[in-house]
Amino acid sequence: MNTQASDASLSGRRYLVTGATRGIGEAAAVALRSAGAHVLAVGRNAAALAALAALGCETEALDLTDSAALEALIEHNGPFDGVVNSAGITHVESALTLPADQIDAVFYTNARAAAVAARAAARGMIEHGRPGSIVNVSSQASLVALDDHLAYSASKGALDAITRALCVELGPHNIRVNSVNPTVTLTAMARKVWSAPEKRDPMLAAIPLGRFAEPSDVVGPILFLLGDAARMISGICLPIDGGYTCR
Repeated sequence: MNTQASDASLSGRRYLVTGATRGIGEAAAVALRSAGAHVLAVGRNAAALAALAALGCETEALDLTDSAALEALIEHNGPFDGVVNSAGITHVESALTLPADQIDAVFYTNARAAAVAARAAARGMIEHGRPGSIVNVSSQASLVALDDHLAYSASKGALDAITRALCVELGPHNIRVNSVNPTVTLTAMARKVWSAPEKRDPMLAAIPLGRFAEPSDVVGPILFLLGDAARMISGICLPIDGGYTCR
């Protein structure tokens, strides 16, 4: 699937993409750049950042859990027309043995960093009188219960709550905020994790469309939500799951 945006409204606009050195974030940064947008790609993988720079993206290596550094980066490089909060980590373990510090680590990256990035970017939009669109990359794990995903599910549930709260608060400034909630998405890492039949097959059987998502399946809706074609859409949590959450 071609992830290049058909919405010409993205061209020439400036977007911040976190978690841009892998998976959905990387695909979103590439697609936005292909659509003619200016992209600041933030991540921690030096080689991936160099590859994005070769495509014309601005890049920055940053630990997103450093809130002061994240806010300073956004203030220095803004204002932005939109944000894709794609950075995320997980820790898969039974709730009965999950260490508290792992819960903190997952929340700091998946929820707190997204809230900090969104509010910092929104300040710049408001100051310069610019409308904007923020898209948070959540998960089907925020919508349904999954075994051994307490920290991840809770953090993504928090991210969806952040989406709704910001929708209400930023709407009067013509800033839209939405979430996308994908199923298993076949990034390079996920292909390895989900290659074992005993893990893969039960999940596939629960997806009515019978397949996992590709990054492009998620990037297409992200670009739609960023663009003017979605100018009346705000506050949604959009499952991109092949019907998984309908069961």
